[in-house]
Amino acid sequence: MLCFMSRPHSITQEFENWIILQKFLPLGWKEEARKSGALQRARGISSAEDLLRILLMHLANGCSLVETAVRAREAGLGQVSSVALFKRLRAAEYWLRWLAQKTRGDYPLPALEGQGRLRAVDATNVSESGSTGTDWRIHYSVNLANLECDFFELTDIRRGGETFRRVPVHPQDIMLGDRVYASPPGVAHVIDAHADVVVRLNRQSLPLFDANGERLNILRTVRGTRVGLPREWDARVHLPKGGIVRGRLIAIQRSAQAVRAERRRLKRRAQRRQEKVSEESLKAARYFMIWTSLSRSVPTATVLEFYRLRWQIELVFKRMKSIMGLGHLPKTDPGSSRAWLQGKLFVGLLVERMIDAAKSFSPWGYSVEQTPQPLAGNGIHVS
Repeated sequence: MLCFMSRPHSITQEFENWIILQKFLPLGWKEEARKSGALQRARGISSAEDLLRILLMHLANGCSLVETAVRAREAGLGQVSSVALFKRLRAAEYWLRWLAQKTRGDYPLPALEGQGRLRAVDATNVSESGSTGTDWRIHYSVNLANLECDFFELTDIRRGGETFRRVPVHPQDIMLGDRVYASPPGVAHVIDAHADVVVRLNRQSLPLFDANGERLNILRTVRGTRVGLPREWDARVHLPKGGIVRGRLIAIQRSAQAVRAERRRLKRRAQRRQEKVSEESLKAARYFMIWTSLSRSVPTATVLEFYRLRWQIELVFKRMKSIMGLGHLPKTDPGSSRAWLQGKLFVGLLVERMIDAAKSFSPWGYSVEQTPQPLAGNGIHVS
């Protein structure tokens, strides 16, 4: 979003909007500014309220630090230089993280009728300016019943592997993940929580076995599957610390167009890595395969539909990157990078809450509650 210089009438409008926006902030947010060290001294900026308004100019409106400093002076929020504002942003990392956590909250989320909570898990990468590779990774979980975030974690790439083990899992949850999440340790984490898994099959990282303990030859097993007619087979996962999880291998043949698209994707990836696509991979591209621990009481078509809904988390990332500007990180300092990312997550989650409230909006445009309702934290941390 472009940021324009404020005029007197727009400053008044921003002030009115700020009064409304405060109703969506978590209880105790001002006190936390001092506890977390974001507002250690009042030099240039006298209050937590002014500090947050200034930071939101930068984080939500997309203003540069220089333009944010000018806007802050014009609005009477504080006398601060762009360099001082940079330091303020870096010092606000833990406060912004706390705001994001509390805004996401731990309030009850709706479940699918007759099933557990359906959750899509994925991660997206964010790079710094001038970076030749990924610098940060945001791990995210979305409740597909209402598309609200129910977990997030920010890591650097060295400790940022994608796995179900990062995500708190509750009994009867149905965890959806792509091929990166298909591994015995990840499956064990979900099963130990008395939940279920639906993952895109990774033939290398998730070996499957039959009832006799023999490893399944996946391509031989799914041979004969037809377009539009999904089939399933008993397939078990051997867990790292012993034990077996019974499940189902589900396969359906892709359309000719989908097969061509998948093979092009495989060849492009191999070209980037200076590798050659194996004949086995080209044959496997004819089939879409998933593994699930869900019992046969859940029909095959329903399991496939569950996985199809996983695409919604990709759309969430697309919105965050295109609308909230999360795709490219305009920082090179690790501390300010983390603060900027936490701030972007906070803004995105705040927008979620405001949209949810708008479903039952009042004719005058906001709630008349005197104080915001407290939300419980959930122990999310940043590595």
